Amino acid sequence: MDERDSYRWLVHRIPRGIVAEAIAREMFTLTRHPPAPELAELVEYHWILRWDRRGLPPHEQRVLPNLSVHAAFFDGASGVHGPAREVFSHRLEGRVQGLGVRFRPGCFRAFLRGPVRDIADRAVPLTDVFGPAAIDAAESVRTAADDAQMVRAIDNLLIANPVTLSPSARQAAEAVESIARDPGITRVAHLCADTGLTTRSLQRLFAEHVGCPPKWAIRIYRLNDAAQRITEGAPDYAGLAVRLGYSDQSHFIRDFRTVTGQSPGEYARADRARRPDKDRT
Repeated sequence: MDERDSYRWLVHRIPRGIVAEAIAREMFTLTRHPPAPELAELVEYHWILRWDRRGLPPHEQRVLPNLSVHAAFFDGASGVHGPAREVFSHRLEGRVQGLGVRFRPGCFRAFLRGPVRDIADRAVPLTDVFGPAAIDAAESVRTAADDAQMVRAIDNLLIANPVTLSPSARQAAEAVESIARDPGITRVAHLCADTGLTTRSLQRLFAEHVGCPPKWAIRIYRLNDAAQRITEGAPDYAGLAVRLGYSDQSHFIRDFRTVTGQSPGEYARADRARRPDKDRT
């Protein structure tokens, strides 16, 4: 069986990668909202987090890396976060509400006015990208009475900074969409065949507009898929490696450890240990 056909058991994917989702649901509320129609080509969605840990121990929440640029509007943690190669961790304490914007991979360079690789694995102040108006927008999010007010404040900020996608940005976004749409793309050669671009052209395009090499982009998608499968139950790791397009289990384990910091078995055990008792039965 062709390795691409063996891996078509998934559908269009957006890596979310919340580690230990079962316990995360006990620690905060997460809702997702579509952007204003004018922003639909640029933004995948807004995500809103609320937590109240007053009188409770802080919670360290981990999130697997993904390709998106995120603009976060949170007290003490605001900023534009570039695509990451490592697990992101944030300490939840006190009472907080905030909003994040998840931009479509390939589409943020228009706001940044520079290569997205320049902000990979780091964060820059909101005002560096959106100007002083970002301060007022962040305050509106902090004091908003409901989700709609928060979304409206950030939609207005982004609309006030109008951008147009260049042909190369559209090409980059479409290349990432190809990876998301077709889980059978497990090699850069597959992506070259799908897009009609050479390996070198893809590397330049991704560095400029996505912020990481195409090989890493493919790896992020399939290892987010793997993490999801692992938390759904104890899979046959050798079989999962094959379905993910790996030539052997050891290569899969090395890649998984590179992205998550743990082997698949360690990740599964840690997830089970963090689950509430009722979810372990």
